[in-house]
Amino acid sequence: MSTIPLTKRGAELLKEELHRLKSVERPSVINSISEARAQGDLSENAEYDAAKEKQAFVEGRIIELEGKLSVAQIIDPSTVDADGRVVFGATVDLADLDTGDKVTYQIVGDDEADLEHGLVSVSSPIARALIGKSEGDIAAVQAPSGVREYEIVEVRYS
Repeated sequence: MSTIPLTKRGAELLKEELHRLKSVERPSVINSISEARAQGDLSENAEYDAAKEKQAFVEGRIIELEGKLSVAQIIDPSTVDADGRVVFGATVDLADLDTGDKVTYQIVGDDEADLEHGLVSVSSPIARALIGKSEGDIAAVQAPSGVREYEIVEVRYS
């Protein structure tokens, strides 16, 4: 299995979710299953079926998170020295050449992406267009509405 890039913050969020699943969700589901079993006939017990379904989801997510964290390449953006180039973990200020609108994005791993908070996946079209460019460069991004051009105003590693 290949490595999965994650920022330090993203890895911490996955570790927190894993801890919550193991210490809160798993015991809660086990308790729900026990209570449903105590009600008798399991063949027509909706609570039992729902608890078993939730248990399968929780266990599946635990396995998924453990797998991702075991192959994660954790990158701390503050320790990156890329000579002003856009790399994984960089925060980039952009200006839309058509509208003049300014946006800020941080390039993060697929599991961390959240466009509402300015976190774009390293595999997204905008990140792929920005990687390797420097301040002052123009990046052409293939968007659903057509090609959009952005000027890179500033690149930060924090």
